[in-house]
Amino acid sequence: MASTSKYRKELLSRLGLPFTCISPEVDEKPLPNETPEQIAIRLAKAKALAISHMHPDVWVIGSDQVVDLHGAAMGKPGDHERAMAQLQLLRGETVQFHTAVCLAKGQETKVVNVVTEVTFRNLKDSVLEAYLLSETPYDCAGSAKSEGLGICLLERVQSDDPSALIGLPLITVCSLLRDAGFSIPG
Repeated sequence: MASTSKYRKELLSRLGLPFTCISPEVDEKPLPNETPEQIAIRLAKAKALAISHMHPDVWVIGSDQVVDLHGAAMGKPGDHERAMAQLQLLRGETVQFHTAVCLAKGQETKVVNVVTEVTFRNLKDSVLEAYLLSETPYDCAGSAKSEGLGICLLERVQSDDPSALIGLPLITVCSLLRDAGFSIPG
């Protein structure tokens, strides 16, 4: 897997398949005029291909997630101040999380973008502050870890792939791996 994300590693380990995580060393800065969906797709593919070039005979999974707030891209905050600013912008809003996944081998790629629609509760700054101090979600797009206390910030989540919001759409990954010839239950 082209990732050092502990969240993606935990999710992929649920499938019981052997894998190794390698940092893809990809510049994640958005390109000019790139939509949130385009960013997620480009970065998932870039990450998978970066590792695939080093290991052309193995299948590589790359993934990326970007929040779409009315066309504006929102990624990982990195620190407390930016996380608070993100949550203040997101409160009371319905946004889309684009979680793209790419399966690559050599130059062969298959990319799928899974969209999760999330409605944030309209919470006071004091509640957001308490959440951030408790969870420190500075490495999560949109600053809300739905697999933890961040679920309390949300009013509604709608997706065809519930693990996508955590960072790796496992239903989609299973489908891609089956198509590539892996023996996956189901």
